[in-house]
Amino acid sequence: MKIVKYLDEHFEELLLVLFSFVMVAVIAMQVFMRFVLGNSLSWSEELARYCFIWLVYIGISYGVKKQRHIKVDVLLILLKERGKMILGIIANLFFLGFAIFVIIVGFELVEQQMGYGQTSPSMKVPMYIVYAATPVGMSLTSIRIIQQLYMQVLTLLGKRHFTLKTEADDVLESEEVKEHLK
Repeated sequence: MKIVKYLDEHFEELLLVLFSFVMVAVIAMQVFMRFVLGNSLSWSEELARYCFIWLVYIGISYGVKKQRHIKVDVLLILLKERGKMILGIIANLFFLGFAIFVIIVGFELVEQQMGYGQTSPSMKVPMYIVYAATPVGMSLTSIRIIQQLYMQVLTLLGKRHFTLKTEADDVLESEEVKEHLK
């Protein structure tokens, strides 16, 4: 059970660190090879690009989990807690609908790529693995949205406490502002 809880709390972070590390290491190695040794790696830029693609889609899920995705806070600032929660639920339902649409289209693209049998030029990786970043990342995003919706509904029913974060909350939580307010 501890493993499941740990993965729930850190799964995206682990993947983001892994993809970032691989991307930076490969790019640094390519720079060293090109400018110091006068030779270049044929596969490094391709691997870095594919890591970046996966990083972006996993990052969407992480943004949802941490409530850091792009949103307009003007209405949230004007509403009371219950109104904020209802608006948050509506926004999350729209986002979930969009995520499900992207998952469906993403799986169709992956199936197409599997049928084509195309591989990447340098590394010879099947291209469906690269295309799988879309449905996998958006599936993780959907799971995080459903988790938030669950918490929001429980909050509306008075059975739990969940706070929607706004940009104003982020500013107030920053260390600089806390120091200034002391």
